Amino acid sequence: MSESVELSSLDLRYEGYRLRDDAREARVLASIAERGIEEPLEGVDTSAARFLLNGFKRCRSAKKLALACVPYVSLGAEEATGILKLMRGATDKGLGILEQARFVGDLLTIHGLSVTEVAQTLSRSKGWVSMRRHLLDEMSPAVQAVLFRGTFPVYSYMYTLRPFMRMNGGGRDEIERFVQAVAGQRLSVRDIGRLAQAYFRGPAALRAAIAGGQLGWSLEQLKHVPEDREGCNEVERGLLRELELLRKSLHRVLARCHDPRLASGAFLAQVNLLTGSLLSTLTPFGERMKELHDRSRQA
Repeated sequence: MSESVELSSLDLRYEGYRLRDDAREARVLASIAERGIEEPLEGVDTSAARFLLNGFKRCRSAKKLALACVPYVSLGAEEATGILKLMRGATDKGLGILEQARFVGDLLTIHGLSVTEVAQTLSRSKGWVSMRRHLLDEMSPAVQAVLFRGTFPVYSYMYTLRPFMRMNGGGRDEIERFVQAVAGQRLSVRDIGRLAQAYFRGPAALRAAIAGGQLGWSLEQLKHVPEDREGCNEVERGLLRELELLRKSLHRVLARCHDPRLASGAFLAQVNLLTGSLLSTLTPFGERMKELHDRSRQA
């Protein structure tokens, strides 16, 4: 059952846990101006304060419209209880993965719940909880701020940038430079993906241009690089396929070489022969790759 509460009574401590979306917030503001707040805000009524957990767009819109009171529903008398209740309805409440990650972090650290307790309460796997527990740890504070501010798509970070971080190892600084260069430019997910490919895999000149904010010029240059390989002959397409497979294999091998489980006598005997053969090709391989790379830059 909802009640009417004074807007000034709401503690906005959790406002930074929710993603901003200015376009959506503008629609919310217009709707409230026309029809009022139709869905109550949600929070927890603790002995210390009334903490708002859900409805920050409605809250900010109400302030802009000088509304003194808002409809409100309490999710409990404890913060952990309220957070878990909110997360159980994540589909309905629209909690994104970063918002889930921030709440999970609080549940595990501040409120002292275990991974198992959170997983059982939310009817999720322990892997689901653990993934969110560590998601924010891999981001710099600057990247977190950009993502929660809503000026860089979370989808692009999760599915375009994170794979580069895993492949390159320790690439957090480069991820941050790219995000800061691209954030707030109202680019499509597709264009961000093209720029990311160029930044992390392309020539140094293109990387420098993107880092320097020359995004329009960089995208114009990328128009001359076909996204498919239809413009290539069969021999060229074959080599491109081989190079792509080689690139993927190299990243997998690099990631697995230090696995402590690689210790059996049979494995070491065979790997010694294989690595010896590979090492003998490093010099000619490097020369051929440099030659091909230099020739492609001049095209």
